[in-house]
Amino acid sequence: MTRSMSKPVKAKEDAPRRNRARATGDIIADIGGVAFKRFGFVQSAVVSRWKEIVGERYAKVSSPESIRFPTGKKSGGTLTLLVEGAHAPLVQHLGPMIIERVNRFFGYQAIVQIAFRQGRVPTAPVRPARPKPAPISAELGEGLRAIADPELRACLESLAGHIAGSNGAPAFESIDSIPIPIIRSKIT
Repeated sequence: MTRSMSKPVKAKEDAPRRNRARATGDIIADIGGVAFKRFGFVQSAVVSRWKEIVGERYAKVSSPESIRFPTGKKSGGTLTLLVEGAHAPLVQHLGPMIIERVNRFFGYQAIVQIAFRQGRVPTAPVRPARPKPAPISAELGEGLRAIADPELRACLESLAGHIAGSNGAPAFESIDSIPIPIIRSKIT
């Protein structure tokens, strides 16, 4: 009795390795896509590019929450907007313009009406200001000028400037101040 041996099926790879770090913006659509689709967003770009779609003034007081389409269709949907209380009447009057701009963004008649919900629009957290790099010392500058690759030289000059502008090594809590837990077990 002979058995035929078949080749093992290769597992589908997620993405080929590129041996480099990838920007978060490159992969956020893949990661957030499932969550965005769950809340009715076919394209996550509607949320991330809302300021470009409606303008900075209206993006500060409104935020898209979801897009609901009729069953089995990808057109004729309802866009739900979260709008800050006092701005709701103004944004409601701008409804036709918002519909036109969102449809222009999609490239087809995706939205036919807007539903408004009053509430507080989430704001992006304020990022702390980065310290400015200090000027590079003359002796260090001479050593960097000998580097032929301009890109590498620029990176090293930037690193040297930031190190010179810092207040020293970061401060960490002493390891000695953290007690080591004692684990006791019953031996039977």
